[in-house]
Amino acid sequence: MSVRRLDNGVLSDRRMPAERDVFVCGVVRRMSDVDRAKLKVGFIPIIDCAPIVLAEELGAFERQGLEVEIRREVSWANVRDKLALGVLDASHILAPLPLAITLGIDSVTVPLVNVMTLEVNGNALTLSNALWQEIEEAAPEYAATRPLDARAIAAVVRKRAAAGRPQLVLASVFPYSVQNYMVRLWLASGGLDPDRDVRLVVVPPPHTVAHLSGGLIDGYCVGEPWNQRAAVLGIGRIVLSGADIWKGMPEKVLGTTEAWAEHNPLTLRALIKALLEACQWLDEPGNRADAARVLSSPRYLNTPAEVIARTLDQPDIHVFHRNHANFPWRSHADWFLKQMIHWRQCTRSIDIEATADRVYRTDIFRAAAAEMGLACPDTDRLPPGAHGEPLMPSPPSGSYWLGSLSASGAA
Repeated sequence: MSVRRLDNGVLSDRRMPAERDVFVCGVVRRMSDVDRAKLKVGFIPIIDCAPIVLAEELGAFERQGLEVEIRREVSWANVRDKLALGVLDASHILAPLPLAITLGIDSVTVPLVNVMTLEVNGNALTLSNALWQEIEEAAPEYAATRPLDARAIAAVVRKRAAAGRPQLVLASVFPYSVQNYMVRLWLASGGLDPDRDVRLVVVPPPHTVAHLSGGLIDGYCVGEPWNQRAAVLGIGRIVLSGADIWKGMPEKVLGTTEAWAEHNPLTLRALIKALLEACQWLDEPGNRADAARVLSSPRYLNTPAEVIARTLDQPDIHVFHRNHANFPWRSHADWFLKQMIHWRQCTRSIDIEATADRVYRTDIFRAAAAEMGLACPDTDRLPPGAHGEPLMPSPPSGSYWLGSLSASGAA
């Protein structure tokens, strides 16, 4: 896809598909048969909202016969509530959250579905400068490790406890998020109990930098660019990325209610196809500078383009399409549900396979991909460990495998 830079930052010279093109108001557009043309799609200002933003900027929604209003939201709780109430038709959402909402273990209960993954990888863990100084004093032997060995944090926890000082406060973006599970598994790899030895809190992604700067938290795990933002401002240090724990970790997905998906199947397939076009464009290295510039707009991430580019330019940190990145693997859902059980967010009585099959709709994705001539995996699941995901023991203790990290941990 060719893109020409304009002074106002808008993308032009859009590639137009050859089939089913029509002229509308002097513009070539690809029209699809849809149940409804107008819809509202939400996003949170993080880099992995890029497929939604670029689908609009590149004209992909229009080529599918859709009139999409994309809405910037302030928190994942907002996204959850607006999907449940029908204020949003679909949204960029945390990969585990549709499962939690469908199970009724969050504060809202409504069946949701995940119809595609928008990105894999893309988050990181950032610690405050003050905490880093404590690490250098308490565990100098680990301070030079990259990614940071969690035993460095364990040393600080022990030193604080001995001195009667307050616990460390670490933030993730939501209880049912890969970021929360990432922090928990990392802490456990250092021998810590995440529910006892530290205080875990929730901070919406756009507010993480301010909370760190104000000393309200000692660190956070969030999607980019908010880790790079803290590093550029000199208020925090990035100590590991999500890929250090699970290379290929599914980040955000496209979620909608089960009822909306059933009532609007053609519109949903058109929406998926538009986002797949944007994901393919985003995975082209030559397009990353344009993507950074567009995302930097106050309408989207409201962050300098050079900060966004710092993370988009890193190899394999943001994968939007290749290697079946968009496929909603039911084995990913299995893993998230096991995390919810492991960390006591839900009971062991849930039917993991049935819940995963209901929420992660590979059938809907396959239908949309087929219309684009895109291949899908032959199976909906891979065996445990085949995605490279962390493997866990049963409570209360055992050996955790975290990507390249391996240590003993207490659950």
